[in-house]
Amino acid sequence: MTRLFAFLLGVVTLAIALPAGAVLRVVATTPDLASVARAIGQSNVSVSALALPTQDPHWVDAKPSLALELSRANLLLLTGADLEVGWLPTLQVGSRNADIQKGARGYLDCSELVDLLEVPAGKVDRSQGDLHPLGNPHYMLDPRAVERVAVGIGKRMAMLDPEHKQAYLDGTKGFLESLRAARAKWEKRLSRLRGTELVAYHKSLSYLASWLGFTVIEHLEPRPGIPPNPRHVAQVIEIARQHGVRLVLQESWFPSSTSRVLCDKTGAHLVILAGQPNFSAGESFVTFIENNVKRLERGLGG
Repeated sequence: MTRLFAFLLGVVTLAIALPAGAVLRVVATTPDLASVARAIGQSNVSVSALALPTQDPHWVDAKPSLALELSRANLLLLTGADLEVGWLPTLQVGSRNADIQKGARGYLDCSELVDLLEVPAGKVDRSQGDLHPLGNPHYMLDPRAVERVAVGIGKRMAMLDPEHKQAYLDGTKGFLESLRAARAKWEKRLSRLRGTELVAYHKSLSYLASWLGFTVIEHLEPRPGIPPNPRHVAQVIEIARQHGVRLVLQESWFPSSTSRVLCDKTGAHLVILAGQPNFSAGESFVTFIENNVKRLERGLGG
């Protein structure tokens, strides 16, 4: 009887649509996805992010409070490509929410909406550092990829909440128009900097470099996720001098001391990017990219 009741309860749960007038509860793993979702869903959604803007999204503490947040979600948005593999599965299990498990309608792996860069050709193991076997997951720093993510999010919202389908489609259209208009201005402002060679801290800026025409010639981490060591840093300094590197680039959650040493030794400029929008303070995705473009302009004399 207990098994039959559990089965019938599951069937009933799947059959019940979002109640009329209810708000679609969206939980994103990262603030950038949350910002896009909020722009699309507007008043028809409540949106939260599991990671803080100041946190490296590889390393989020799987706190019970985050599992509770997921327990109430209708839609889970994740960056995917194993970015959250160290902490999200634990939270999903703890949430006991069937709607946001892998394969459910309320589970959206946004990495499946874009063309991932740097997909390893061979076997990946821990000796290679924090490499992602499915490809580089840091695509949200490229507005071209974000367009595709936004379309996917809007469609999934419309599927889960058909009462507000047109509002989600309109929200998607409005977000895309805003992003495209801003992107055209960003590309014009930074166009003369195309071809710039730079050193990055972590292997997380490939999409940004692809979009803006920068070339990452080296990383301060000898392998992804492995802290810099003196021998490798000395090699990077020599390579940077040979190439006349003007720019060292990193996100704000990484320590900047080694980057500053590199700049002191080579005369390059350090630009520290915000890795995520300040979602809790209401920062939009477009404003987030705009602020990073301004940092690049200042760092490169734009």
